[in-house]
Amino acid sequence: MKAIWNGAVIAESENTVIVEGNHYFPKNAVKDDFLKSSSKTTICPWKGTAHYYTITVEGKENPDAAWYYPTPKNEAAQIKDRIAFWRGVDVVSD
Repeated sequence: MKAIWNGAVIAESENTVIVEGNHYFPKNAVKDDFLKSSSKTTICPWKGTAHYYTITVEGKENPDAAWYYPTPKNEAAQIKDRIAFWRGVDVVSD
């Protein structure tokens, strides 16, 4: 799977975990030079507190377009150390 935005491959891995239709990429498969920490957080009753990244490619920003759960609840342990994408980020198979 690949996560692509603004023509750049943000993440690439054959080892994604799908939860609620979203592919969660291993953190080490994500090019962190495209990510900038955001102050946004949201709460999911069964996964925990999500934290967000803004994606920046060639000077264009996609605010809060990636998220992760630094300490997911037990029911969502499979997404620890993984990042998912939305807001126009295309997640496609190779």
